[in-house]
Amino acid sequence: MSETMSDTTTPTLEPAVDERSKVESWRLHILIEAGYPLSLAERLAVSDADLHTACEMIESGCTHETAAEILL
Repeated sequence: MSETMSDTTTPTLEPAVDERSKVESWRLHILIEAGYPLSLAERLAVSDADLHTACEMIESGCTHETAAEILL
């Protein structure tokens, strides 16, 4: 007796998860360009922190560490 795979066994990636991953990757890129160290950029990228505020704080002279502490 042989088993066959049905068409419903194809792996699925929920669009919301895939889209979220793309957004987080883009946010990470922007934060790194703004000079955030990778560890802080990663934490900010996956958070609800406002990206524009994160970049504006650096442009205004705030340190990356202080900005992250305020935003997280």
